[in-house]
Amino acid sequence: MIQGAHAGTEGTSRSIKQRALRILVADDERDTADTLKSILQDEGHVVHTVYTGKAVMPAAAVFRPDVLVCDIAIPGVSGYAIAQAMRHSFVAGQRPVLIAMSGFWREGFDQLVARQVGFDHHLLKPFDNAQLLELLAPLRPA
Repeated sequence: MIQGAHAGTEGTSRSIKQRALRILVADDERDTADTLKSILQDEGHVVHTVYTGKAVMPAAAVFRPDVLVCDIAIPGVSGYAIAQAMRHSFVAGQRPVLIAMSGFWREGFDQLVARQVGFDHHLLKPFDNAQLLELLAPLRPA
């Protein structure tokens, strides 16, 4: 489960909505995926969730995310295979930022493999919401 305070945005301003990212969350742990979706929506982002590895690429083709937050150990197709497919399916400049999250693959070598297959960032579960929001902040269009 994701840790940290739930970052609410009472009175979300129009400027935040204008700077929303399209984020695809992929995790077989429904509670984690749904909690992450709520947190990101509260931050003004447009979020879609999938719960299997096989659902990621079709969802990405339709949803066209700016960011993919993907569990590495998601069943159906591994997060590593998803990252490679994303690298090859999107042209440069249109590929989503790929953020891996993992509770199993925790060693430095695992993080290196994640980078080599195409992930831009690697978060270890459980992570504080602020860590993810920090990664997303510079990606928000003005």
